[in-house]
Amino acid sequence: MIAEAGLAALWLAASLALLQLFLAVAGLKGGKAELLAAMRPVAVGQGMLTAIAFSLLITLFLRSDMSVLLVAMNSHSAKPWLYKFAGTWGNHEGSMLLWVTVMGVAGGAVALFERALRRDTHMATLGAQAAISLGFYAFLLFSSNPFARIDPPPTDGQGLNPLLQDPGLAFHPPTLYLGYVGLSVAFSFAVGALLTRTVDAAFAQAMRPWVLGAWILLTLGITAGSYWAYYELGWGGWWFWDPVENASLMPWLAATALLHSVTVLATRDGLRAWTIMLAVIAFSMSMVGTFLVRSGILTSVHAFAVDPERGSFILALLAVYIGGALALFGWRIGSVREGAPFELVSRETLLVVNNLLLSVILGIVLIGTLYPLMTEAFGHKVSVGAPYFDRIAGPIALILMLAMAVGPLTRWRRDRVPAVAKRLAIPAAAGALAAVIIATLAWGRMGLLPFFGLSVAIGVGIASLAPLWKRKLLRTPLFTWGMVIAHLGCAVSLAGMACDSAFTVEKLVAARPGETIRTAGWALRFVQIMPLAGDNWTALQADLAVDRGGSAVMMRPQSRFFTSPPTTTSEAALLTRWNGQLYVVLGEEVEGGRWQLRIWWKPFVTLIWLGGILIAFGGAFALIGRERRGWLAKWRARRAVA
Repeated sequence: MIAEAGLAALWLAASLALLQLFLAVAGLKGGKAELLAAMRPVAVGQGMLTAIAFSLLITLFLRSDMSVLLVAMNSHSAKPWLYKFAGTWGNHEGSMLLWVTVMGVAGGAVALFERALRRDTHMATLGAQAAISLGFYAFLLFSSNPFARIDPPPTDGQGLNPLLQDPGLAFHPPTLYLGYVGLSVAFSFAVGALLTRTVDAAFAQAMRPWVLGAWILLTLGITAGSYWAYYELGWGGWWFWDPVENASLMPWLAATALLHSVTVLATRDGLRAWTIMLAVIAFSMSMVGTFLVRSGILTSVHAFAVDPERGSFILALLAVYIGGALALFGWRIGSVREGAPFELVSRETLLVVNNLLLSVILGIVLIGTLYPLMTEAFGHKVSVGAPYFDRIAGPIALILMLAMAVGPLTRWRRDRVPAVAKRLAIPAAAGALAAVIIATLAWGRMGLLPFFGLSVAIGVGIASLAPLWKRKLLRTPLFTWGMVIAHLGCAVSLAGMACDSAFTVEKLVAARPGETIRTAGWALRFVQIMPLAGDNWTALQADLAVDRGGSAVMMRPQSRFFTSPPTTTSEAALLTRWNGQLYVVLGEEVEGGRWQLRIWWKPFVTLIWLGGILIAFGGAFALIGRERRGWLAKWRARRAVA
């Protein structure tokens, strides 16, 4: 009865979403803002029911209930419990139920905790969230039922894709989904503000925590996904420009622009139209990503290939929600008053430039992702890969980094060019000096883009610390620390990308046990090949004694074979040092008792993910700092009244 109870909970949640939408429409039409009191428990109940449904699906996976079709198709009784648990969302139906669950819980949180919005705007926001949820409930219940039974049940399941049998599955998809759904809340806020004509600073202050939270989670999800693919797929790269990777990058780019825009609106009452438009675009990119992953039009390790009917359903949802929001934007944006003015030389101008550059990069990624799909529809196969993205988006990203360095050193509303130049003198000199040193030491060993990338990273890293100069650090607001840490993280990641691109050394050899391979100052002695057996796999493991002028360390790359489903995977061995990573992959046996080994020395590659973590931590500091300031202000106001 567990599956039936889960399905019943989903139907009840969908019914509450319909009731929530009805109450919002009735309240807005009749001017009855008091209906908000009735909507709150409905939204909370909806969130609780979706959480119950998802918990029951997890229970079915943990119990290996093969009478449920989803469990039989995506699990196996011999799997470790972690992959049974995480396997709940390692498939199409389960991941969509996770999406709906997070959306329901987020809607309940908006109903329960949001107090800054005007009552009619709050009501319209909850109505918009219910309308979005209804489409996904319909998709689950009529097209992708996760609780469908199978009769007769099989003896055992078909198992989970071995590439997904990694602890990363327990972290990467949930963080991305939390970010996507956070953008759906921002979208609902924007729709609510347009419906009630309340695009102002108070609205932006209410929306900002949701945007910031979504952005933090997207950053963590993309960072974790990049590292997971890096060590799991065994090709030695950290970003392939895979269409499904791009599907997570595009919402992040839009959310980054939205975060800066909503901050200007909340603190300076500017960029009103920008904020609304970016909220629509950010969620649009989440929907486009969902369509790419779940429509079956892509072949990717990340994608869930499903039948075209489901893809058509998602495409229809995208058309309804995004088309409707854009139509509403066009209808109501004329009623949105112009925000506070600012001069050409000002921080607001730099943030507009930031938004424009992010939008251009977003457009480049979107075109590069969709163009092959459009040409294939007309019978022509075209491949768009890393050269396009690197050569077109790379230089624009460097200009964006420079704008990011200048922005925090420019005053709000109005500034003077000589004053800005004076503040930029030290970072600019550091970047120029770095460029001279790099050119002297590595000219001819690196391309122009990595050269400029590393030089800019050093200059931007120093500029990111400039807002702390001449401040009492212990009294500096947390959100200022957050900005500094996040911008520093961008510089750190850029430095890692440049170093990896410029200085990576790769070697492909065929060696037999007893031989020593030398590359990039490392000596790798091939000790032996030995068989291993795991919980649900067997493997051949190469034991390598590795040293670089010190004591030897063992590295053990594996070639694993899974029986359910039958798949062979490469498990890379990584040795991390302060200045980079040694990365080794075991290949096939060739004639003469030799084994293929692929070896990379990747200087400072770990800075890429360290930077991603710093960016997310900076966002968390900013979120805590902003919310703490709001709580303190309310507490002081209550105390003054008392």
